[in-house]
Amino acid sequence: MISNVELSTKERLLLEDQKSHEEQCVLKYDNYSNLASDTELKTLFKSISQKEREHLQSINQLLSGKIPSMGQGQSGQMAQMSQQGQASQGGISSQQSALGRAGQGGAPNSMLSDKDICTDMLNTEKYISGTYDTAIFEFKNPQIRDVLNHIQKEEQKHGESIFAYMQSKGMYSAQ
Repeated sequence: MISNVELSTKERLLLEDQKSHEEQCVLKYDNYSNLASDTELKTLFKSISQKEREHLQSINQLLSGKIPSMGQGQSGQMAQMSQQGQASQGGISSQQSALGRAGQGGAPNSMLSDKDICTDMLNTEKYISGTYDTAIFEFKNPQIRDVLNHIQKEEQKHGESIFAYMQSKGMYSAQ
């Protein structure tokens, strides 16, 4: 891991945006895994939530001036970053609790179907992937661009997994 990387103001702001996006992804996947009626969907969302937590840890590392290693996956970083992540997780837990009480747009949670949940998360993944695409072009450090590109590819895989689930359940037709 490389330390003491200097970020421009613009780069720092872009990373702060990505951090916010990742926090929302963790929040939504955790909440939706509890709301989903299908066991397969619950499992899928729990798995993706863990990857989103890893992305959040990578963004936090970048914000602290360190470039995480992407070679062996991000799971090893989770142990390293557990103490730093506790502050972020606390914020997510309180946000998650509020989201669980409020539901989406004030609607009761029971009104969300598995298709609604999947559609929201597929749209979320499309948006997040696009924000990473933009951010990648704004960083001067090629190693940071590589980290962001790695995360973006994983976000695309999340969308692909949701699409495949939806298609297998007759929720989405790609015509």
